[in-house]
Amino acid sequence: MDSKASTAAPSQPQSKPKEKDFLNHLETYLAKRDGVDKLLKISRYATKIILASSVLPETLPLTRQLKSFESSVGLSRKAFRLGKFVQDVNALRNSHLDSKEEILLSIIAYGGEGLYYFFEQFIWLAKSGLIDARHSRNLQKISAWAECIGYIGSITLKLRELKRMNEDEACLNSSIEIALLGGVGCKEEEERRKKLRAKKLMKQLSVVQDFADGLMALADIRDGKGSFTDPLLLSCAGLLSALISTHKNWVSC
Repeated sequence: MDSKASTAAPSQPQSKPKEKDFLNHLETYLAKRDGVDKLLKISRYATKIILASSVLPETLPLTRQLKSFESSVGLSRKAFRLGKFVQDVNALRNSHLDSKEEILLSIIAYGGEGLYYFFEQFIWLAKSGLIDARHSRNLQKISAWAECIGYIGSITLKLRELKRMNEDEACLNSSIEIALLGGVGCKEEEERRKKLRAKKLMKQLSVVQDFADGLMALADIRDGKGSFTDPLLLSCAGLLSALISTHKNWVSC
């Protein structure tokens, strides 16, 4: 027998995947519409927190500058929503749903968010002066209602997904315990559990983000009146939402 055929080739040590360079990662992140939008959102709500906390006197020139900056950033963010409703249309078209209940919830979630982004385009045009500004208030009301309804569907869907993830994790935990008792290796199951837990954490963060954004949408519907409409509370909710979204977008790059 040929010695070359019978001799096993020495196994090469597997090299760890090279971590992405920070600047390259940042470039990829900033090339995305959502990446820039969320950085603007962070700067806007950080500014709103400063203004709402009354740290700076109203007469200070810096206060007027921050108010102008916050308003300008808010208008700039609306420009990033041009055509964004299409992603909700495609998400609804491409969803693989198992029940009529999930179909209904998906229509509510994606339909509500899609309508929100659709009307945001006209709000931007009204605030930019291209269409009559008197329509702005009604457009904002419709947009806020659509956004709020969308979050109800989105949160419900995500909670159902989290329930399934918990069930899958429980099954994996049982498999790992049985394997350990039998002295059998379970590296594959442990790796699957690790990935599942990471995915579950992102889903939990997404639910928190939806609750924060939903709180702000509800305040818009109520014109800032009633419970949970304190400007500082809403600003903190906006900043929390922006930080979670920035983290999710960064990880996905």
